[in-house]
Amino acid sequence: MKNFLKTSDHSVSVLDRLVESAAAFKKGSSSSARPLAGKSVALAFFNPSLRTRASMQVGIYELGGNPVILEPGSTSWTLEYREGVVMDGDRTEHLKEFVRVLERYVSAIGVRTFAELKDWQVERTDPILTAFANYASVPVINLESAMHHPCQAMADMMTIRENLGNERKKVLMTWAWHPKPLPMAVPNSFALAAAQFGHDLRIAHPKGYDLDKDLLAEIESQASASGGTVEFTNSVSDAFDSVDVVYAKSWGGSRFYGGTDADIAHRAQFRNKWIVDEAKMAQTDDAIFMHCLPVRRNVIVTDGVIDSERSVVIDEAENRLHIQKAIMSELIK
Repeated sequence: MKNFLKTSDHSVSVLDRLVESAAAFKKGSSSSARPLAGKSVALAFFNPSLRTRASMQVGIYELGGNPVILEPGSTSWTLEYREGVVMDGDRTEHLKEFVRVLERYVSAIGVRTFAELKDWQVERTDPILTAFANYASVPVINLESAMHHPCQAMADMMTIRENLGNERKKVLMTWAWHPKPLPMAVPNSFALAAAQFGHDLRIAHPKGYDLDKDLLAEIESQASASGGTVEFTNSVSDAFDSVDVVYAKSWGGSRFYGGTDADIAHRAQFRNKWIVDEAKMAQTDDAIFMHCLPVRRNVIVTDGVIDSERSVVIDEAENRLHIQKAIMSELIK
């Protein structure tokens, strides 16, 4: 492992090993392991964070290391990532120097940089994360980019396993209404990881909110290789039937990138329909409810569902700490 940018960069055996390692950290059987002793890890946050920031800082500390928090444009210089650009605007430093200086101090770099939802053809290439990986000679860890959130997806796979066992499960990833469009990184990575782990995946969303076609082809290929399946539906009334896992997440439509108002107008018709409520959960096979958080109560999911015994969102959030410790232990030597 050179970097951890998306789950499909790694084999299922590697991902499985990471989940088992995370479980050992959670049980405390690896509590004496301090592979980062005497090392520092930079965490570059272009966007706000609670779980990612706290879990990474705590994880680095528990592994014996020192976290270095950087906030480009806030507590550090504004950054330019484009090649060949004339820097006569408001950006102070190029990513080339930022990364190459930083790696003289640290053993790895974590990066969190959301999609701006402005230009789909640009953002689907993950330009900022890709630039970090191109310029760095130390490992780069994706803490959520325009297209992927692999640490979250790995925590999700760990949560499914510890609640339902290692067997193949029927997993629903459902779109939910939100007052504004959100990035696709979480649904992209969850669907990809679920396919890699061999689950039977159902992706439900209204028309106009398809995931990236190249990513969907990769998801279907991974599912075929692992013995899982992928199906799609635009019917919220049928989506929940007989599933073991309900994973809720909202995202914006790629055709609306650069036109937020158009997305907001289009999605208005789905309010109060595409919400995870008690009636829909009753259609499942006693499914667990999952969400990456933060979540808008009674918008994405009702209080009754998220506060129920079948909700595992807090375990899911805790598992971010353990899976990231496993990833860093494997990656940083």
